[in-house]
Amino acid sequence: MSARMTYREACRQAIRDAILADPRVFLMGEDVGRYGGCYAVTKGLMEELGEDRIRDTPLSENTLAGVAVGAAMAGMRPILEIMTVNFSLLALDQIVNSAATIPHMSGGQFAVPLVIRMATGAGRQLAAQHSHSLEGWYAHVPGLRILAPATVADARFMLAAALADPNPVLIFEHVMLYNAEGEIPDGIRSVDIARAAVRRAGGDVTIVTYGGSLPKALAAADMLAAEGISAEVIDLRVLRPLDMETVAASLARTRRVVIVDEGWKAGSLSAEIMARIMEDAFWDLDAPVRRVCAAEVPMPYAAHLEQAALPQPEGIAAAARALVKPP
Repeated sequence: MSARMTYREACRQAIRDAILADPRVFLMGEDVGRYGGCYAVTKGLMEELGEDRIRDTPLSENTLAGVAVGAAMAGMRPILEIMTVNFSLLALDQIVNSAATIPHMSGGQFAVPLVIRMATGAGRQLAAQHSHSLEGWYAHVPGLRILAPATVADARFMLAAALADPNPVLIFEHVMLYNAEGEIPDGIRSVDIARAAVRRAGGDVTIVTYGGSLPKALAAADMLAAEGISAEVIDLRVLRPLDMETVAASLARTRRVVIVDEGWKAGSLSAEIMARIMEDAFWDLDAPVRRVCAAEVPMPYAAHLEQAALPQPEGIAAAARALVKPP
C-alpha cells in the first residue's frame, strides 16, 4: 500500500532515518531542537534523538556553515538547516569559497560531504527578507549539487542520496509545499538525484519548472487540457547539474516550451535553460521560448501584491496557449 503524508512529515522522516542509520549524521541549525524548526520539520526529534544529534545553534549563519564544513572534512555527515535562503547569503563565503572549492583546491585530498537544507520561495507573506527564490544563484557554482524536491516522495528520499554524495549538496524546500500532501507508492526507497522527471505527459507544449512552481504548472496543464491543449510538465528536480537531455527529448516532441521559474527573470535559472535550448535544440523549436518568472521587485508583504508578483497557473497557461494558438 502507498503511504500518504505531508511534505513536512516526509522531510522529518528523512532526517530521522538518516540519523538512525549512520552515527556520523547530525542536524544543526537555528531553532531546530527545542522549538522544532521554523516550519516544524524537526518537531520532536531532539526529544527522541538527543541534543548531540539535533543541535540548536546561535544565530550566525557564516559560523554555522564553517562548522559544518569542518565537521564534514573531519569525517562527519552534517545536515545544516538554514532557516531561509535569504539568510544563507550570510554564509555565502563558506558555501561558495570553502565547501564548493576545497575538494578541488586540495587535489582531492579532502571531501566535503555536507548537506545544507533551506526554505525558499514566497507565498506566506514573509516580505522581502524571507521570501525570495535564490537557488539559481547557487546553481551557478561548480562543486555544488543543487536539489529542489517538489513532491512528497522526493522530500522523503532525496536526503539519503544527498548524504551519500561526497560533495556538498544544497536542498531547497519551498515554503508553500510543507503542508502539501502526497502519496509515496509502496516499494519506493530511493529517488534519482541526477535526472529530471516528467510529471505529466503531453504533445503540444512543454512546461519546464521545479519546486514550488510544479503544482502551479500542473494546474495550468489542467486548464489547457480543458481547451484541448496537451501540455507536458517536466520537474527539473536537480538544478545543478541540469538534466537538459530530458528537456530536449520533450521539446523534440512538442516543439514549444514554457519555462516557469519563481526567481527573477534577469540572470535567472530560466535564462540558463533558455540559452541551452537555443544552443542545442534551436531547430526543434516551432515557436519562441517563453518564460514565466517573478516580477522584478523585492517580494511585497501585502497578500494581493505578493500573489501578483509570483507566477500563477493562469499566467503559465496563457504563455503556453499563445505558443500553441498564437493570436
